Amino acid sequence: MKPLIQNIVVAVSGSDASINAAKYGIILSKQYQCSMTAVYVVDTATLRQLVLTKIFIEDESKEYEENLYANGKRYLNYIQELAFQKRVKIETSLRSGAIYTEILREAETRNADLILLGGWERERKERDIISEAHREVLYHAKCSVLVVKEMNIDRLFKSL
Repeated sequence: MKPLIQNIVVAVSGSDASINAAKYGIILSKQYQCSMTAVYVVDTATLRQLVLTKIFIEDESKEYEENLYANGKRYLNYIQELAFQKRVKIETSLRSGAIYTEILREAETRNADLILLGGWERERKERDIISEAHREVLYHAKCSVLVVKEMNIDRLFKSL
């Protein structure tokens, strides 16, 4: 019988909740000796919609997209540093497109057994883009999805 969890994909958005999900994934990877991939998605689908509805002009959209790529690289590097501190090997993926579609594609590419999502933060609106993407991942995923809401994640992470 193969282990239940061999490949984990964690969705990173830069929110505190997604960083906590990544820490949780690092703990799982260390305890169960499974592989982990952190994925950040530049939401170019929404950017295209903003240009089409003339909320953004093309130049603004390109500049904003470049900033999002830079943020994604920064967040993924931070997650790699956290994993390195705990001697956990991690892969990263910087993708572009619709958030939930790219998270699901990454999970399929990696044969993920588990997708980790950060819990919804109280100060976020119920209908924001991240929340919508999480709902779509929960609905369409072909593997288990865990919404990380661990309150003591920092203490657990430090004790690892």
